[in-house]
Amino acid sequence: MKGVKYDKEKRNWSLLPFNELNDVVDVMTVGAKKYERDNWMRVPNARDRYFSATMRHLVAWWNGERDDEETGKSHLAHAVCCILFLMWHDKRRNK
Repeated sequence: MKGVKYDKEKRNWSLLPFNELNDVVDVMTVGAKKYERDNWMRVPNARDRYFSATMRHLVAWWNGERDDEETGKSHLAHAVCCILFLMWHDKRRNK
């Protein structure tokens, strides 16, 4: 007899590229050490500042610079962090 599991409508976490997510977590870890854990939640004018930071990282990557000079971590991973921060702030913007 086969087992049954009703999970077709649940989030499929196996779709995510975990090796690349590791890079994002590495950037978050650097940020937590440099500033403070969850500091990004309290940054004033976060919408403008994280949009600008996203664009700086994307433009640097687009222009051929793979890694951020200060952290040695991927510019794309930095941009993903900034976009996640924007998403978080955006969900709370009208509450």
